[in-house]
Amino acid sequence: MRTKWFVLLALVCLAIPGWAQTLGDITGEVRDASGAVVAGVTVTLTNTATNAARTAVSNESGIYAFPALTPGIYNIKAEKQGFKTVSTTGIEVQVQQNVRFDVTMTVGAVSESIEVSAAAVTLATENATVGTVVEQKRIVELPLNGRNYLALTALAPNVSFGFPSAGQADGANQNISVAGMRNNFNRFTLDGVENTDPNFNTYVIFPSAEALQEFKVQTGIYPAEFGRGATQINVSTKGGGNEFHGALYEFLRNASLDARNFGNRGVKDPFKWNQFGFTLSGPVWIPKIFNGKNKLFFMSNYEWFRQRRQVRGRYNLPSAAMRGGNFNEVSAGVFDPATRAPITQNGVTFTQAQPFPNNTIPNSRFNPVSTRLLEFYPAPNLASTVPGTNHEIPLGRPVNKDQFIQRFDFVESSKSNWFGRYSRSDENQINESLFLNGEAIITKATQWMFTNTRVITNALVNEFRFGYTEFYNTTGPELAFSRDVVGALGIPGLASGPPVQWGIPSVSMDGFAGFGNSSEGPYENNNSAMQFINNVSWVRGKHNIKIGGEVRRDAYNQVGNQFARGQFSFITTATNSFRLNANNQAQAFGGLSFADYLIGQINQSEAAVSIARGQFRATGFAFYIDDSWRLSPKITLSLGLRYENTPPWEDQTGTLFNGIVPNDIRPTDFRNAPVPD
Repeated sequence: MRTKWFVLLALVCLAIPGWAQTLGDITGEVRDASGAVVAGVTVTLTNTATNAARTAVSNESGIYAFPALTPGIYNIKAEKQGFKTVSTTGIEVQVQQNVRFDVTMTVGAVSESIEVSAAAVTLATENATVGTVVEQKRIVELPLNGRNYLALTALAPNVSFGFPSAGQADGANQNISVAGMRNNFNRFTLDGVENTDPNFNTYVIFPSAEALQEFKVQTGIYPAEFGRGATQINVSTKGGGNEFHGALYEFLRNASLDARNFGNRGVKDPFKWNQFGFTLSGPVWIPKIFNGKNKLFFMSNYEWFRQRRQVRGRYNLPSAAMRGGNFNEVSAGVFDPATRAPITQNGVTFTQAQPFPNNTIPNSRFNPVSTRLLEFYPAPNLASTVPGTNHEIPLGRPVNKDQFIQRFDFVESSKSNWFGRYSRSDENQINESLFLNGEAIITKATQWMFTNTRVITNALVNEFRFGYTEFYNTTGPELAFSRDVVGALGIPGLASGPPVQWGIPSVSMDGFAGFGNSSEGPYENNNSAMQFINNVSWVRGKHNIKIGGEVRRDAYNQVGNQFARGQFSFITTATNSFRLNANNQAQAFGGLSFADYLIGQINQSEAAVSIARGQFRATGFAFYIDDSWRLSPKITLSLGLRYENTPPWEDQTGTLFNGIVPNDIRPTDFRNAPVPD
């Protein structure tokens, strides 16, 4: 209870949250031609895209600062009575970048001006952060397989990208290893709010490359503001400006442009890849009603992805005659288990069964469940020209993805700026197998966020941010949510379960391809995260101080386990017989696993009692303080302290428990072991 009150007090009274953010800063010193600091200089900063302006005044140490800036291009104007006005254009602020820009004032009339074009910053001198910014030009112009901008993380030193992934979420192959660490040490943020799923540790919203401003890979020695992960990947979306900009695009791959695959008899597997969409940005403008120039801006992006490809599936299936009960192909015969009886020969007792008449199982002996399941187990479509293969079909691998981003930027005044974003993604893919035996993966995500940057005084700036993210992912049978096969079969002791569990029982047979859905899954995840983030920047003397923190509420819900639809194995134990071999030992012969299947003689079955369900909650918080202390024009000392509380998950169902054996002492001599009462 004390912890909960502490979190509430921190949120309501202090309002100082902040994990990873994507804004930047500009700071510097103002000196005259002799090198003396100049206090009281009015410094005006203007965003070239939106004309949004902010003003700061150099303090007694000659220092000015503009914290919490949206990445972009800025102009700076410095003016004071008795000095010429200094105007500088083209200062670029990148994601999570601290730009040092010093101003030299020259004695003269304020009406006189000196114009300077800013040079690119080649060395970061305001902090010791190790990281790499990948800007929009490289994101858009470099070739990207699948338009996956995260592949560009490999441009950063000591970063590996693209190794195979685990788990059911597709994740666009986001596996990234920094300094040899596992990918679950990475942290993803989008516009400063958490974009990492707590289960798979993958991103949640994956923006189109066309919607991005830039992103930064921080690989170490970052400020105390950042936590939760050893590697920070901070992504920033584009904002709108006073000019309209738009783009239509499509990226195409097609089998017509591909070579033939080996072993496909001269026929190419079908393949189509279409990735297309649009981006539009500018001022919000409603003719004769509202003109948002210099005030309200938007950026809209929608992207579609459609992939259609096929692979060749080859199977060994029971013949059409066998499906009708005729097993004349089995030279050793199939035997009727109802006729099995013990006999003794040469002093050896064993069981023998009589063969079915004409080696054919009558339809009256077919198990009704086995007969109904044959709908999902097709007959062969080839003569057996390849050993072990008599059925060949194309297996589809369709993938559909839709993602939408809508962002608004609002300049309330020179002291207050807002921006908000809504993002949604919807993805589904099917891995086909035998008829309706495939696996489906569905992933959906939404994210709401807004932020406000407010100038309280010339030396004090507050930045507040809120984010709410939902992530849904399920992997399971192709028939999930659409057809309850288990319920229709009515197998005793096997419950159909919720719609996410629906599908075909797993059936395996010695010597033949099995059918049905995998005994793994389903696994359904429905997670969410709510964040309240705040950062306060304070310039005092030669200190640039930043205080902040975060309160975060995570929900992690999962449904699923193994053997949800049951697993049934068939060998030849029912339809074989025994005879003596040359060593006078009983030896099995004849029979067929598919014959056992037809008459419903199961060798082994497994089924879950019920589908597992987990509901977990966690409320974490963190506080930090950073101080950038400028000891001299050439020496800056970066100090930071962070406290982070990441509590364990709390079970909400009340059905989970841990089993503990306090005294697991096993005697070495079981003959003398005590007999329990």
